[in-house]
Amino acid sequence: MWFYVQHVLIAHQTVYAVQNGTPRGNLSDLYPRWLGARELLLRHRDPYSVEVTREIQGGYYGRTLDPGRPNDPRDQQGFAYPVYVVFLLAPTVNLPFAAVQTGFRWLLVFLTMASVLLWLRALRWRPSFTGIAIIAVLALGSFPVLQGVKLQQLSLLVAGLVAGSAILIAEDDLFPAGLLLALATIKPQLVVPLAAWLVTWSLSDFRRRQRFIWGFGSTLAILFAASQFVLPGWLGRFRDAVIAYRQYTEGAESILDVLATPFWGKMLAALTLLALAVLCWRLRRVPAGSTPFDALVVLILSATVVIVPKTAPYNQVLLIPAILFLLQHRSVFWSTRLRRAVTVISALLVAWPWFAAFGLTLASFFLPVDSVQRAWALPLYPSLVIPLAVTILMVLYFIGSPESNAATA
Repeated sequence: MWFYVQHVLIAHQTVYAVQNGTPRGNLSDLYPRWLGARELLLRHRDPYSVEVTREIQGGYYGRTLDPGRPNDPRDQQGFAYPVYVVFLLAPTVNLPFAAVQTGFRWLLVFLTMASVLLWLRALRWRPSFTGIAIIAVLALGSFPVLQGVKLQQLSLLVAGLVAGSAILIAEDDLFPAGLLLALATIKPQLVVPLAAWLVTWSLSDFRRRQRFIWGFGSTLAILFAASQFVLPGWLGRFRDAVIAYRQYTEGAESILDVLATPFWGKMLAALTLLALAVLCWRLRRVPAGSTPFDALVVLILSATVVIVPKTAPYNQVLLIPAILFLLQHRSVFWSTRLRRAVTVISALLVAWPWFAAFGLTLASFFLPVDSVQRAWALPLYPSLVIPLAVTILMVLYFIGSPESNAATA
């Protein structure tokens, strides 16, 4: 997979950019956030402003975007994050970005490996050492993780924070669990469904679980207050930036929007949220560390990938805990022919990117470079349906597992 990305996908993109005059700078998703943090904290400039956005483009693309050039990207790379992301990046604003970029890339690799181990512990699954090594290698060699590392995408940081919160909840350390989840709201679209469930779960037994509420709520309050201090009126600026982002960015549709048209996609997303809300309410009293609790958490994460208005593969790093859970409880899916068929099809979809990348790697030794690069999209063909397949399997688990049926009764 690493060979495919570096020598097939990126090579194709580079050739395409040269042929079409498309700009290519550092292409780091961290850069807009880092430059916005530096300008706000060191120079007291509004990171949402048009002027800062143009400076971001100069580094990200190598030059300012020109609306008169049809091949220029549509994504303006504005600072479309909550202001409090600058507090996480504050230690780096005095460093050269090249050093920050390298360090953050290795941090994401470490967080991904740590997240796998944390989820295995949170799910109380203890494979053999060889099994853990295989899982870790496959996680690091998956396209979503690899794309996230290459782009220095904050989705991988959010995934690490969510994994940390999950293990703390499993060990009944609820205050720090809430704190970590509040920090993960730097990408609120990935965290709000899970946070809503955990707040509901905490309120259902407030006396025992109130520490999560205090950790989550107090951390968010501090982040919001500090953001208002460094940039008064930031919430309105953030709202405007998100609206603008939805208008100009490429791929600002959910997976359901793409697969079922925007109208039906939004209808299906609403039904998905409604079904999750009903399930969350019925399971609100299950204890942390129980199998139904784990199943609901990973189902919410996989469903979030399906309904979030962004089809970028790097968000699919949130599917890792669901895939681990499904492997752990794989015996549930062999009870009927239908479940076996769905499981086999889903497994083939998940495995296809590795098979295709391996095939392209072999082909590169025998075929001309141009021929191999023309097949650059081959490993990405099932990328839109993989989250849907994983979510469907989780739904089948809830239908077929006696333990989950008992918990929801």
